[in-house]
Amino acid sequence: MPKYIALIYTADVDWTEPAFAEENAKYLEFGQESAEVIRGGAALYPTSTATTVRVTGGKGGEVLLSDGPYAETKEALTGFYLLECENLDEALRHAAKIPAAWNGFVEVRPTIPALT
Repeated sequence: MPKYIALIYTADVDWTEPAFAEENAKYLEFGQESAEVIRGGAALYPTSTATTVRVTGGKGGEVLLSDGPYAETKEALTGFYLLECENLDEALRHAAKIPAAWNGFVEVRPTIPALT
């Protein structure tokens, strides 16, 4: 069965803060409602905790590290779900129930099966 990644974009906040407990409860509710198709997922710490890695000159080149993402944005990647659904339509129906779809956005993409 195909898998889809649902990338969650919302305000760039620390979801571990008590102020977001009510919003987090909505995500827990989604997780319970869609448990049959969820194969993984996680919330992410704010972009201020991110490190961007670039390697110049290809494999074995100089490693360049920088703090945070490459650009300031209104909404940041703040989490994801891995959904296993019959088809894209089913994945989109579940994605529409993710709270970020109501106050941010959810990007849904099919995953490429592992290459062997």
